[in-house]
Amino acid sequence: MADTEGFELQRRGGLPIYLQVKRKIESLIASGHWAKGQRLPTERALAAELGVSRNTVSLAYRQLEAEGLITSRQGRGTFVAEADDILRLENKRERLYRLIDSCLEDAITLGVSPEEFLTVAERRIEERQKLLAEISIAFVECNREQLDYFSKELELGTGVRVLPVLTDDLVSGEPESCACIADADLVVTTFFHLDEVRELFPDRNNDILGIALDPTIDSIVRIARLPAGTNVLLVCLSERFAERIRKSMELAGITELDVEVTTDKDPEKIRQRLKDKKAVVVSPGRFKEVASMVKRGTQVIEFIYKPDAGSVNLLRSSVLEHRRKNRQEGVERGRSVLGSGD
Repeated sequence: MADTEGFELQRRGGLPIYLQVKRKIESLIASGHWAKGQRLPTERALAAELGVSRNTVSLAYRQLEAEGLITSRQGRGTFVAEADDILRLENKRERLYRLIDSCLEDAITLGVSPEEFLTVAERRIEERQKLLAEISIAFVECNREQLDYFSKELELGTGVRVLPVLTDDLVSGEPESCACIADADLVVTTFFHLDEVRELFPDRNNDILGIALDPTIDSIVRIARLPAGTNVLLVCLSERFAERIRKSMELAGITELDVEVTTDKDPEKIRQRLKDKKAVVVSPGRFKEVASMVKRGTQVIEFIYKPDAGSVNLLRSSVLEHRRKNRQEGVERGRSVLGSGD
């Protein structure tokens, strides 16, 4: 087990706690104090030893894993990435080149020209994109602005159709929202709402995936750099999203700012609230609106959540698996039809 001696954290001011944990681990790995292949403390154990929340350690671990410095092994724990793990990430592009070169060489051996190979490859890519476009995902969230923002991000990232659905509409039994869930191939929600959505649709549990949304490092770092006691206005469309931002700030160890929250839609009232503020934290849905109101010298910080790398990879693999399953079912149905026609 990795030694955590000298794992000191700056509790007041400075960098967010999870980022301090992340950087300390990076330092221990870079110095060789934590050797390649060495097992890390569990999230619970490290959190208890450092006197921080488990979510803080979990956030640091997830980002380190996304960067390839550590790796999780099912049922065994979390380890410092070994040479093979790091090489696998660093050489991803080189491996892709080799794969393409090998396919091209095989094609030439078959008498296929490079131009023909390119044409066939482009056609296969188009076919794949069409298959992905036939898959729809219902994304369930509790607030409209995060729902709309993430639905757009998800659509750009995977190419599938995304159907945004509010949790309140599902709870109230709103017909159109419930129909979206029924029609979707996969249902995606955050871990905040995973149990709730599964309880609402127990017959679809195998198709419901939970993902983790993390605040971007840029958002957290810019807020953490504000001097203690700074008057900050937090502007959102909904109280729910404002509360989520405040919890994320607390999780990051940002607790010494004087934060006011408003969801007011009246521009004049917002201008009045902004007069004595040195900084304003804004949700994505209100960034342009508020940025046009602030006086010169006031920092405007957009607070953005994005899915962590592990969640995106899980979603992509699930989409591909669903596509394969649909293709296989289509083949079997075709065989059945042919068989019944004999």
